[in-house]
Parts: sequence; structure tokens; C-alpha cells
Amino acid sequence: MLAEFPTTAELLALAVGAGEGAVGALERICRLSHGELSGELARCLADARAGASLPDALQGLADRTGLVSLARFVDGMVVAVERGTPLAEVLRAQAQDARETGRRSVMEAAGRKEIAMMLPVVFLVLPVTVLFAVFPGFSFLHFTV
Repeated sequence: MLAEFPTTAELLALAVGAGEGAVGALERICRLSHGELSGELARCLADARAGASLPDALQGLADRTGLVSLARFVDGMVVAVERGTPLAEVLRAQAQDARETGRRSVMEAAGRKEIAMMLPVVFLVLPVTVLFAVFPGFSFLHFTV
């Protein structure tokens, strides 16, 4: 779900920015995308159609998934729907935050893997390179002595 979240948030922001309401944008996302997050969004829409308000259904989505970034996104969306603030701007900011969170997690993983990637270089490539550089000199010294 975390991998799908930034793209889904961006699509939702684009749909709302194009003039659709929150429910229409969620329906479009569920219809066009496939995956775990779109399935959860479809369940959220089903809850809203069954009689729950959209903010309650969205809060149920955040509670079911337990993802912190999705919970922040839902909280921002719920506040925008309840207060009547421009939803497109809120969703754009939330989508940018989701992308930044994903980028930060990738950079942290790369930082942890950097040491593991240096081990083969230090213990395999570097000694072989030194051997290739030093061997011709030693062989020349051996022939002259």
C-alpha cells in the first residue's frame, strides 16, 4: 500500500483539481487503478454509500490500514471536507508530502546499503587492482636479480 500511496494521492489531487468532488474522484481512482489501496478505497466508498458520512468512511480507512502517512492524508482530507476548504490544494500538498516521504525512505535505505556495497569493492576489487599494479614490477625485479 505504501508503494501505491503517492501515485494514488497524486491521481486524487488531479481528479479533484479537474473539478470532481471528493466522492467522484474516489470513484474514478477505484475504477482506474488496481491494487490493495484502491481496494481499500472501494471499501471506503461502499461504507459511504451504505450510510456513513464520507469523513467517517475515510477515518475507517485510516483505522483499518494503520499506515501513518495514509492516516495523515485522510486527516487532511477529512478536515478539508468538513470545513469546506479547497480540497484540491490540500490534496496537492498531501500528495507532495507523500512523495517526499517515499523519497526520504529510499534515501535512508540507500544509506544503509552503502556500507554493504563497499565491502566487495574493498575486499575483492581493490586487492586485485593492487595485484595487477604491483605484479609486473615484482616480476621485472625477479628477472634482474
